Amino acid sequence: FLHLLTLPPGRTPQRSAMSKAKKALLQELGQTHLFDGWGSKPSAADESRFYKQIEDLDASYPGGLKAYVDNGRKLLADSKAGVNPLEGWTPSVPVGETVAYGTPEFDEVEAAGMAAVSGGGCGFVLVAGGLGERLGYSGIKVQLPTQLTTGTTYLELYIRHILALQGSGAPLPLAIMTSGDTDAQTRALLDANANFGMRAGQVTIVRQEKVACLADNDARLAADPKDPYKLLTKPHGHGDVHYLLHSSGTLDAWLESGVQWVYFMQDTNAPSLKVLPAAIGISRRNQLDVNSVCVPRMPGEAIGGLMKLTHADGRTQTANVEYNQIDALLKATVEPRGDVADPATGRSPYPGSINQLLFALGPYAAQLHKTGGTMPEFVNPKYADASKTKFKSPTRLECMMQ
Repeated sequence: FLHLLTLPPGRTPQRSAMSKAKKALLQELGQTHLFDGWGSKPSAADESRFYKQIEDLDASYPGGLKAYVDNGRKLLADSKAGVNPLEGWTPSVPVGETVAYGTPEFDEVEAAGMAAVSGGGCGFVLVAGGLGERLGYSGIKVQLPTQLTTGTTYLELYIRHILALQGSGAPLPLAIMTSGDTDAQTRALLDANANFGMRAGQVTIVRQEKVACLADNDARLAADPKDPYKLLTKPHGHGDVHYLLHSSGTLDAWLESGVQWVYFMQDTNAPSLKVLPAAIGISRRNQLDVNSVCVPRMPGEAIGGLMKLTHADGRTQTANVEYNQIDALLKATVEPRGDVADPATGRSPYPGSINQLLFALGPYAAQLHKTGGTMPEFVNPKYADASKTKFKSPTRLECMMQ
């Protein structure tokens, strides 16, 4: 007799082997609860889309799902125990410069920065993974009008400004980080407008993927309550931009083309490019590898503050401290009154961080080759009980670009 072995419709030998491997991975990570709602005979189609999502989540996170679950368990344990990530750090005002527009000093540093930009010396990174829902707009934020008289969108304004800086020199490259929510609309906006004048190949798009939601302190992956063959996912945060620029080879390509500086922009900050030449001039004058463009900050304002942090063991770093942590940190260390104004200026002594970052490309790319582009993560579960054992809704790990 000849026995013909067949696979159910939708399954291939490769897909079946992948499913077995991912099922073994989930078992290893203590995620067998995901199979509880499957019933006795799940369809091949349902199994296929479940394992395809597991495969995608495993491939898109540095170190895979094992690293994600391991990191989640540690961060959730720290959160439950009330570990303070700023414990042992003392803040002080960071080194910086305030340059007023229209002054001779501003003109000097701006001219120096323009000289560095000419000839293709700067690359631009636009973080554009968000929708405009909080602004009452259903589309992508970069398609919002910057003003009403012309209806010029943010994306068009940014590109026109970059082309103006470029002049007749070598192309200044632009990388745009999109997400699953914004990728198709961003590409369509560029295609419909011929890249707003940028050359073919001048724009690079890197897409950020979401991460799995965590249902409890054991970092159990959360299944969709409406679909047992689908995991709940949420954005990982804009810190993924560094990993994507590195893993896509974008930064290495820019280095080879002669780019020396990288400027990070947010999706709806129209004036952000006006200060770039001056920022580069200041970076060159002070030999800075990292420069944060900041704004004056009022005490208690809902904007992060840039601080120099010195640890008890001697380590130092200049970093953004989130606005909801500033008052407690100051009260516990250097200022019993907390987040108060400097009497000389009426403002906070700690400048406000707006996530406009300027990096010297060489040292930046070298550091990403060491780290792979991964950023420190945090978790912010909303607990449903005083014992911190139940969540109001699934949480996820996040990271920030700054």
